[in-house]
Amino acid sequence: MTMASAPALLSRRPHAPPPALVLWRDLVLSLSRVHELCGQARRTLALHVAAQAGGPVIWITRRHSPDQLNPCGMAGILPPGEVIFAATDRPDDSLWAMEEALRSGAAPVVVADLAEPPAMTPVRRLHLAAESGAEAGLCRPLGLLLTPGTGGAPGVETRFRCDAAHAPGQTAWRVERLRARMMPPKVWHLADNRLTHRADPASA
Repeated sequence: MTMASAPALLSRRPHAPPPALVLWRDLVLSLSRVHELCGQARRTLALHVAAQAGGPVIWITRRHSPDQLNPCGMAGILPPGEVIFAATDRPDDSLWAMEEALRSGAAPVVVADLAEPPAMTPVRRLHLAAESGAEAGLCRPLGLLLTPGTGGAPGVETRFRCDAAHAPGQTAWRVERLRARMMPPKVWHLADNRLTHRADPASA
């Protein structure tokens, strides 16, 4: 290393943030990574993410799950024609299908609707597949793991929880960032396609 290169290495200028999908200017999901969405309204939040990213969207479901998307219900957020549905019989098959879809780089968003959070090793494989898809495919794919309750998949880039918070005459949701590598927990109120910060998570 020469003395001429030292100032560049020691520069205090901030590094450029990685490419990310930004919803409502405040909710940020890094591309080429895998994120977890949990809570009762996790599918609603996933549809908003997919609508922002644009189609096509690959949505992997459990074949006999009672919680299948209703095309009429999703049409107000994302046109059903932009979604490619795939049904699997086993959790391992869902994770394999998601890994292959991410590695192809053919779709901006790949969703896997799971009955429980996956383990660390499958999540790591999904991250690597998303990175490979960004290099070889047409886009920087973003993976969404949908898990019930409070989630808990280890190694995910972020974890968001979304639950209904409807009031008389208003459709609304409570969105909470439970985990992120570089950002603290945070709670928002989503209504009329606007995201409002809630300062006190306990009272939201």
